[in-house]
Amino acid sequence: MAKVKYYYDSENLAYRKIKVKKRKKFGFAALFILASALFGFICFVVLLNTPYFDTPKDRLLIREMENLKLNYAVLNKKMDQVDNVIETIEERDNNLYRTYFNTAPIPEEERKAGFTDINRYKALEGYDNSKLVLQTTKRVDVLTKELAIQSKSLDYIVKLAKEKNKFLAAIPAIQPVRNENLKHMASGFGYRTDPFTKARKMHKGMDFTAKKGTPIFATGDGVIAKADNTASGYGNHIVIRHGYGYETLYGHLSKYNCRAGQRVKRGDVIGYVGSTGRSEAPHLHYEVHKDGKVVNPLNFYYGDISAVEYVAISKLANQENQSLD
Repeated sequence: MAKVKYYYDSENLAYRKIKVKKRKKFGFAALFILASALFGFICFVVLLNTPYFDTPKDRLLIREMENLKLNYAVLNKKMDQVDNVIETIEERDNNLYRTYFNTAPIPEEERKAGFTDINRYKALEGYDNSKLVLQTTKRVDVLTKELAIQSKSLDYIVKLAKEKNKFLAAIPAIQPVRNENLKHMASGFGYRTDPFTKARKMHKGMDFTAKKGTPIFATGDGVIAKADNTASGYGNHIVIRHGYGYETLYGHLSKYNCRAGQRVKRGDVIGYVGSTGRSEAPHLHYEVHKDGKVVNPLNFYYGDISAVEYVAISKLANQENQSLD
């Protein structure tokens, strides 16, 4: 039962009952309801932000977050494996492939370099797990860059390998006349007696004595630069430009089996032995030029003769006898 309140009426010297107006009662009731609602809302918000009262949605988000952390851990383990594979490839690249092709290795700083853009990862900052996400993202970027560098390096190695194959095919590496067709090695590279003047002079090639019409082979891949008799003393002759500074000359031919501008491969028949020009007997005069200078052809017969055959030819070629041209 509500308490009855009185006030003292000094004029009438008596206590009178205090009567509360209905409007005021309504105001007090409304204020109480509003305060109760505000208090209840505050309590609800506090409860929502405490770990003791998780909603189904909160529990779902927490579970998803744990799954994400697990996935990031798995991803980092896989990146460890990828990193090991890349390191193995990089080691082979620097110490095997590039060493073989005499090419400088890629510096470690260049391979492992990150990114200089400081705002690159700005959007990933400010979250509960930003550190984990940032570290993983940076690692993925570094691995991606390493793979791109290694991919370009392997493309370069493939290019070098193809170029190496072309280079090896271009080097004059076989005898221009087969051993079974040779009568003997008439003269080698160096100072020899001239058959016409009997004076001692430089013989710039090697003379292979063979029957007229014996096939002559291109000693390396290249392009026929000349197939004519315009050079004094050589008679009918052929010049092949092999590239990489190499040229070969075949002199005193009886006839040609090629034309200027034609591309030939090592082992192709380009002409036949004869005795045209300044020649004393049927033979092939063969020269090798490197960077515009004549070199000893004896150093280039590693492609089709054995070590025993090489020693025998070397002994004959080094004898200071009379040349045939």
